[in-house]
Amino acid sequence: MTTQEIIAQEHEYIMQTYKRFPIVMTRGEGVRVWDNDGKCYLDFLAGIAVNALGYNHPIIRETIHKQADGLIHTSNLFYTQNQIELAKLMTEHSGMGRAFYCNSGAEANEGAFKLARKWGKGRFEILTALQSFHGRTLATITATGQTKYQDGFAPLMPGFRYVPFNDLEAVRQNIRPDTVAIMLEAVQGEGGIQVATPGYLEGVAALCHEHNILLLFDEVQAGMGRTGKLFAFQHFNVQPDIITTAKGLGAGFPIGMMLARREVADAFEFGNHASTFGGGEFVCGVALAFVNLLLHDGLLDHVVKMGEQLLSKLRGLQAKYPNAIADARGLGLMAGLQFRDAIPAADVGAALREHGLLTATAGGNVVRFVPPLVIQPADIEEAIAILDKTIGNLA
Repeated sequence: MTTQEIIAQEHEYIMQTYKRFPIVMTRGEGVRVWDNDGKCYLDFLAGIAVNALGYNHPIIRETIHKQADGLIHTSNLFYTQNQIELAKLMTEHSGMGRAFYCNSGAEANEGAFKLARKWGKGRFEILTALQSFHGRTLATITATGQTKYQDGFAPLMPGFRYVPFNDLEAVRQNIRPDTVAIMLEAVQGEGGIQVATPGYLEGVAALCHEHNILLLFDEVQAGMGRTGKLFAFQHFNVQPDIITTAKGLGAGFPIGMMLARREVADAFEFGNHASTFGGGEFVCGVALAFVNLLLHDGLLDHVVKMGEQLLSKLRGLQAKYPNAIADARGLGLMAGLQFRDAIPAADVGAALREHGLLTATAGGNVVRFVPPLVIQPADIEEAIAILDKTIGNLA
């Protein structure tokens, strides 16, 4: 079928909840993908930070074949080895005590909300940040500090209030007797690649300790090596009580995980929470292969180097086009260019696609860059050249 025929059938048979780019993807290799017309794109979107190793990575391919010859799914009525090995690896490298498996970031956050309430024994309120993003379920859109995700779904879930990001005094002033937890992103992704300022997370952690409140980090997008450490919070001198992650964890396969300190995790008892598909042997095998590669093959150091190169080049573009670009910011391979109001980020993204570069937009008129972690220096130079040409035409 032609691209237009495929798009027409999508309109006919699939709920129209996505504003898709007019591209039909057919295959990928490394950090590039091809559409059904044969056009090649340099991918700085990576399935929205999901395809951590890009496409057709040999280790992931080998693991898939191995797992396909064994178990795919058994349910959590049985023990399976990959599930236990992955949980052990993740807890040991996060400072946590126990793990819970699910299928997505939203599910991981839902589990975190339930665990916090169970631990709180009557306390239920959770503070989150303005411009945050925590998922698309009813509870997670309520937790999300952006009204555009909440419109049309009232009444929202009770028990969530918002404070400005990077404003420690606002956190202090909004803690109440019913407050049980504070959930933050060390780097806000959908909020426009906003990085926590020095001392902010440490201050929040101190307030949590003072008031016996749980500190939750949503690492769904910023975790799994995206910023050059396993989790973004590890750039700061803090240790949370609960961590949620997903996206890159499965290197392209759907898996979510909630990690908690043992004293907190033990608030969950038999029957309190469950997931039919969570922690399947197949996807845990893939995730285990990826995490081992991430932790033991120098990939985190590579992300740091590539992130420094990318951000340096983006700041160079900001200096070259000050009338078009308001800011260049990020951490590791999670970066963004904030454009001035006269230049919509969506228009920039469309022009970049025409020139063969895939990106996404984020809040605050930002073009977001979350390439596969295996990106190379030449790929970054190619992306910057496309950006330079595109912005020069628009500015």
